[in-house]
Amino acid sequence: MYLKDLFLRPFLLALLLLPELIAVLYASDDTGSTICFEPGHPSLQHWLLPALSMTTTATAVEQLQLGKLLFFDPRLSANGNFACSTCHNPSLGWSDGLKTAIGQQGVSLNRATPSLINVAYNKVFMWDGRQSSLESQVLGVMGAEHEMNADYEKLLIFLNQNPKYRELFAKAFPDKHINKEILAAAIAQFERTIISKGTPFDRWITGDSTAMSTDQIAGFQIFISKTKGNCASCHHPPNFTDDGFHNIGLQSFASPNPDLGRYNVKPIKISKGAFKTPPLRGIRLTAPYFHDGSAATLDNVIEHYAQGGKVRTNIDPEMKKLSLSKIEKKQLKLFLEALTTTAASYPVPILP
Repeated sequence: MYLKDLFLRPFLLALLLLPELIAVLYASDDTGSTICFEPGHPSLQHWLLPALSMTTTATAVEQLQLGKLLFFDPRLSANGNFACSTCHNPSLGWSDGLKTAIGQQGVSLNRATPSLINVAYNKVFMWDGRQSSLESQVLGVMGAEHEMNADYEKLLIFLNQNPKYRELFAKAFPDKHINKEILAAAIAQFERTIISKGTPFDRWITGDSTAMSTDQIAGFQIFISKTKGNCASCHHPPNFTDDGFHNIGLQSFASPNPDLGRYNVKPIKISKGAFKTPPLRGIRLTAPYFHDGSAATLDNVIEHYAQGGKVRTNIDPEMKKLSLSKIEKKQLKLFLEALTTTAASYPVPILP
């Protein structure tokens, strides 16, 4: 063998492998932007949650503290047994861990309880998007017959007669009488502080090369790849949602009387059986999944998408069968788990 062959052959081999090496380091996301899969690379920064412009005035802080108490107070409901935290439990990813929510007198509410994690970044609210603000969402749930079913007249009397609440409302909303609108504003102010940052994914994006494993990084590549997971077509950065509505082909849509979802709010064909794209941060804590709670685990979720859905009627055009190996499915799951921080204990406040 000539001396030049010792150098030429490895060089030629490297040239042949170069496209595959580049594919591992670079890819295009759903917007066509090129992403480099190196920790801390500038092309990843749009996946980080932006800072919220939270007001830090004295009254804003008082509103937050008041809202926290109201959020955990079951006396806001008709029977005195349901608080916001009943369905949005901090230890369960600010959800309830149930397939579908349970309301007054044990009535099933037919839809799973959405998590409140990063709700401040949402543009529309509820699975069908019928509420356009966090405040209207609070009022909608509190007044719903089978949910908290609040009697606002009696509730306002209770709040006015409670010395501590009366004092707190006066500090939080000076020169305003206690009414349901400022009640909802206080709760919404608290809910906007339920933020999940500092996940392994966030730390990796900001340059911590040890925050995600090689399998999790591979899972991220699968997540954004149009030819693999295609997840980012709906789960956009930075909150992993497009705030849109999609029919993903769940089996429940084939039932005799299916939940029509967004169609009940906006009756056009594409909305039939379509539900809001849920954000994915904190997803490891918020099982079961989908609007009907039909997926018990992340493995079930991934398998549903790999099959391209179960019911093709009016299904979203992005729902196609995925060519994923067992290893790739595992990598995708590991990446999704990297979107969650460790669940921290959350002390329930002492109610007045």
